[in-house]
Amino acid sequence: MNDHGVQKTSIVVENLTSGYFGNIVLRNITFMITEPAIYVVLGPNGAGKTTLLRSMAGILKPINGKVELNGLPVSNQISRRRISYLSHLDGIPEGLTVIEAIRFYAKIEGASENDIDRVTAQLDLKGLLTKRFSQLSQGQKKRVSIARIFLRERDVYLLDEPTSNLDPKIAGEIRSLILNLSKDKIVLYSSHNLYEAREIGNYVIAIKEGRLILFNKISELRPESYLIGVRTMGNKEPTNYTRKEGEYYIYELNGPEEVQELINKLMLGNIKIREVREMSNPLEDLFK
Repeated sequence: MNDHGVQKTSIVVENLTSGYFGNIVLRNITFMITEPAIYVVLGPNGAGKTTLLRSMAGILKPINGKVELNGLPVSNQISRRRISYLSHLDGIPEGLTVIEAIRFYAKIEGASENDIDRVTAQLDLKGLLTKRFSQLSQGQKKRVSIARIFLRERDVYLLDEPTSNLDPKIAGEIRSLILNLSKDKIVLYSSHNLYEAREIGNYVIAIKEGRLILFNKISELRPESYLIGVRTMGNKEPTNYTRKEGEYYIYELNGPEEVQELINKLMLGNIKIREVREMSNPLEDLFK
């Protein structure tokens, strides 16, 4: 129970081995989730990210082990009604118009016309409602697919690459929706974009060759080397930098506590600083 007397949502993945037609993709995956947050599922292509989300959604039956939501198998109908799953495949019939597709899923979900109006406004779909799904761009198709999962409120959201093929504006809006969800919901979010993962995620679930290699808070990860990029104004070049990447002079430091000292030294050398940014990402070190 939480402070308001409401049962907390928990997910247990225990010794999960899963795959397709006897071919094992995931091996002995174990972790527990007990708090609302964004859990970013990372791994190279073929690592098993989609297989994990499908198993957690109750779509794919484990070969061994279990996945439970509040003590019940996720294949249980009660559990499945509390989980919303977004596939990386659109899965919407090409011949349907956008409004037909949304109303079809709204009927399945038990959503109202108000819910339909809300998601079409949230995802900027009003100009697309009469178009057939086959006429949409990849980014537009993704937005329609995402609309399905926001029709009704759920406890757990499993999102397989929700921002792929989206332009930066829409991708940013989707991330904002997901961040808002994570205040009181559990969100698992697979992504190939390590910088996006670090920006949006609270935890990382890292998978490599079908095995769990890390489950930890992203804030607790530290890169092997701490890199700072400095962008300057004027023609004077700073000294003692490691290399240059585009407009950025790269400095390798021991940690963030040395950034202010670097800035002070550059200013004493009459270097005019336009921007200082962190260039290293600890998530990159996971798959080296």
